[in-house]
Amino acid sequence: MNYMKRAIQSLWAKKGRSIIMIAVFSAILIFVLAGLTIRSGADLATTNAKKSVGATVTLSTNREAMFKQSDSEDENSRPDPGSFERTPVNLSDAKKIAKLSNVKSYSFEASTSADKSSGIEPISSDSDASNDSTENTEESSDEQMAGFGGGGAPGGMSQGDFQIKGVSESSSYSEFSAGTASLVEGEAITSEDEGTNNVLIEQSLAEANDLSVGDTFKIKDTDDKDVEVTIKGIYKTSDSGDSMGAQFNFMNPSNTIFSSYTMVNTLTGSEGKTIDSAVYNLEDPKNMDSFVKQANKLIDTDTFSLETNDQMYQQMLQPLNNVSSFAKNIVILVAAAGVIILTLIIMLSIRERKYEIGVLLSLGESRMKVISQFFVEIFICMIFALGIAAASGNVVGNAVGNQLLSQQTTSQNAEGQEANAAGNNGGPGGQGGQGQMPGGGNGGPRGGGQMGNNPFTQTEEIQELNISVKPMEILSLAGIGLGISLFSIVLSSAGILRLNPKKILIS
Repeated sequence: MNYMKRAIQSLWAKKGRSIIMIAVFSAILIFVLAGLTIRSGADLATTNAKKSVGATVTLSTNREAMFKQSDSEDENSRPDPGSFERTPVNLSDAKKIAKLSNVKSYSFEASTSADKSSGIEPISSDSDASNDSTENTEESSDEQMAGFGGGGAPGGMSQGDFQIKGVSESSSYSEFSAGTASLVEGEAITSEDEGTNNVLIEQSLAEANDLSVGDTFKIKDTDDKDVEVTIKGIYKTSDSGDSMGAQFNFMNPSNTIFSSYTMVNTLTGSEGKTIDSAVYNLEDPKNMDSFVKQANKLIDTDTFSLETNDQMYQQMLQPLNNVSSFAKNIVILVAAAGVIILTLIIMLSIRERKYEIGVLLSLGESRMKVISQFFVEIFICMIFALGIAAASGNVVGNAVGNQLLSQQTTSQNAEGQEANAAGNNGGPGGQGGQGQMPGGGNGGPRGGGQMGNNPFTQTEEIQELNISVKPMEILSLAGIGLGISLFSIVLSSAGILRLNPKKILIS
């Protein structure tokens, strides 16, 4: 009789044993498939994260090099922090870098302050204060500002009534992309506004001065000359400011005016050829190092620096990598356990069917055909188990995968909160430097390149994996199932090879 026919008859005759074999094999393949789908989902989420988050590279003044240079010039005297002036970034260099490959988008930034002239009054932090108290406040402000580097506002700005933030596109700026500010009337600042005096003003400031889109007013530049600007749009901000804003008008969020970076150059007399900083958003964080190498060839690295920031991408990547690694381990461990379990089941089956095997061998059936019969039996069970796994693996994969991701994300967030708490407690006044003035480390409004101030939209952390069973994963599962079957048969076949038909029949 053909060994394949015998295998089918044996499975049908021993239905209970066959069902147990199918159930055990199904459990093995379900968890193997879950591991495969989880890893596939994590890899897909990683790819999407790369595309959506990217990484940022900031071009700004190399302040570290400036301090080192000052120390080398006079080793006996400590440099005055207020003596350092920010070297503006050449606009032509910034545009050359923007043309490099892997640049998804970019933002040019410049900032200054301006005094009122006519047609507008700043919103005072204390509207009920008298003129005398205002003068006293200004005097005390000057004294306090001296502690930030020798008088005047930090970042090289002079004290003024308004803070002017020059951008290439207002929609890409952090306050708008993060939702802190939103346009309520008119149009946003775009690249078309370069070379113009179009501005965005805050809603409270517009209402207080009875201004609307299309109106004009005048502010003063650094030479105390009048500059007429036109209101292109009105925005609303949810930023309430901080304690510093109570002493300086230009630090009141309502007194922040957005314009093109070229208008900032007009106010400062830079003739539109410089910016404070440039931020480049890269398409693929993996190419960040090569991008920096190319960009460094276009700038004077002794004067300017390129600061990389892929922290957000790395933070998103960590839990995904952990999930993917865990899923890989699931596949390996379950496959190994499956081999052991099936081997034990087959060995027990051989012991129970010893007389049957002895009869077959005595009739002249080769040991390889007997082994092949057992392989066919387990292969048929694998086919049924494969169908069950394909039908239920998606449910198990989603449940296990999202649970793993949730645990990893929660753990990472807890670690991040602890780190932030430690950093905040270690900062001035226990606030981790939250009292930083505009201009920060780069003389711009971003302040030291913190994540929360990235001028591009931040992608929310991945909360759920998109896990689905694909044909390729079914093929992989079939291959793994076949491998488990072969290993199990190979390991258990030693018992068949040692059997002596004469001894079996006599006993």
